[in-house]
Amino acid sequence: MTQAFLPFALPEIGDEEIAEVVDTLRCGWVTTGPKAKRFEQAFADFLGEPTLHAVAVNSATAGLHLALEALGIGPGDEVITTTHTFTATAEVVRYLGADVVLADIDPTTLNIDPAAVERAITPRTKALIPVHYAGLAADMPALIALARRHGLKVVEDAAHALPTTCGGRLVGTLESDATVFSFYANKTITTGEGGMLVTRDAALARRAQVMRLHGMNRDAFDRFTAKVPSWYYEIVAPGFKYNLTDIAAALGLQQLKKAHAFQQRRAALAARYDERLQGLPLVRPPRPAPGDTHAWHLYVVRLTDEAKLGRDELIERLFAAGIGCSVHYIPLHLHPYWRDRYGLVPEQFPHSQHAYERMVSLPLYTRMSEADVDRVARALAEALT
Repeated sequence: MTQAFLPFALPEIGDEEIAEVVDTLRCGWVTTGPKAKRFEQAFADFLGEPTLHAVAVNSATAGLHLALEALGIGPGDEVITTTHTFTATAEVVRYLGADVVLADIDPTTLNIDPAAVERAITPRTKALIPVHYAGLAADMPALIALARRHGLKVVEDAAHALPTTCGGRLVGTLESDATVFSFYANKTITTGEGGMLVTRDAALARRAQVMRLHGMNRDAFDRFTAKVPSWYYEIVAPGFKYNLTDIAAALGLQQLKKAHAFQQRRAALAARYDERLQGLPLVRPPRPAPGDTHAWHLYVVRLTDEAKLGRDELIERLFAAGIGCSVHYIPLHLHPYWRDRYGLVPEQFPHSQHAYERMVSLPLYTRMSEADVDRVARALAEALT
């Protein structure tokens, strides 16, 4: 009997999330309102920093855009980020008319290399966007120190990094100017689509709050729930439509309660992969520093030179065995827009290029069983030995 297809990712939605969404539908407030506000407060409480402001948005892309806009990034500026990321990390820089400068990665961690960042700094450089790849923290002490020496702003792309720690502190509580999380369907918690910008800078948070809803100085919830007529508002800037709905926030309220349990389950599955994949011609993912937490958004393996087949053929063999997988990422320097705009060639990014040509993201999500991990490991062994 043919086994059922094992997808690359599936969210875990329980009765609690369903009940919270139903409650939202019944109360009649489905756009940005009381539950979005509750989700923002719950998220700040989760991070445990009383000075943090949390701003709920409809995607991490929106959060990154709002953070850079609030920091004043614009034409003539340069922002450095990793080539080994999804295009959203970089495209928000272009939204603002600034230029993207791509840096290579550390060949072990696959995170942005601080030495490569330093080489990329010019008089036009105004900000740095590190990405915590796969849920492993980037070298934030080195990057923060570098940013301070050169007077750069730091916006962390933490789309993979809830609840990642760095030096024993949760990502989102470090010394950056802002941190942005993703709640897309395959992330460590989900609101379907959604994100959260967190910052200690009250002025940055207020600017993001205004700009996420058309540049309006009062949001709809404040206007429509006031005890006196409050139809009046003013447009103070040409803003965007980036608000998170209460339906999405309802999911987030319950998902957030499970974030640590989800991480523990992902970590257990990753450890089982580590054990089952021993002896195969694969580089397994790097572990976090002692005492730190890896969010395990992704489990990415890389073929060694001893492997008897290439990455693309391996993916085809896994798919034929009923196993979904992916590649994270096709580096930005290979995409036509980024390649052609900045005249990029693979030789500029040897570590990212080498990793990309050999990497496969294996299924990893909380609804997987140990038997699912074993099935993937057996398929890999059959293909590679």
